[in-house]
Amino acid sequence: MAAELDGRQGQDVKAKLADFDRVGLIGLIQDLYAANKDNQAFLHARFALGDDVLKPYKTTIDRWLWPDVFKNQDTSVAKAKKAISDYKKAIGQPEGLAELMVFYCERAAGFSNDVGLQDEGYFDALVRMFEHPLKAIGLLPEGGSELMERLDAVRHTSHNFGYGVGDEMDDFLAEYGFDGGSR
Repeated sequence: MAAELDGRQGQDVKAKLADFDRVGLIGLIQDLYAANKDNQAFLHARFALGDDVLKPYKTTIDRWLWPDVFKNQDTSVAKAKKAISDYKKAIGQPEGLAELMVFYCERAAGFSNDVGLQDEGYFDALVRMFEHPLKAIGLLPEGGSELMERLDAVRHTSHNFGYGVGDEMDDFLAEYGFDGGSR
């Protein structure tokens, strides 16, 4: 029902937008831009504005995967993954997606290692995410060797966690035809 409602509402919005002239559309986009930082990040990514369109997405991933424990901040896998999804909706360049997924893995593994986190759900999310850049890297024209080096460092660190995290990453590397190096 919710998907049906969203579809109907999307059609209603599309019909209303068809009534706008150029000036009206530009004004609407300016208002959306000013409304919040997520809209700004979306438009910056879509139009390749600024020095680093990935920065706001990385900031969000970093916040939710490596929170400030002294401020009692929580982790949120869902909010970190949403940043990647938001980037994908905005522009979804394969290189940018691969970078964000590798960054996600680095931050999750780094935080876990730094604070001694023992959260099976967090580790499951890390392992699931680890597979995604492996798929993406295989499709990149440059091959993504630097990204693979970074993922291998994540895999190496993840052997410290227990729960079979590093072993599952080893399996993914083998499955996708990458040499994971030695443990």
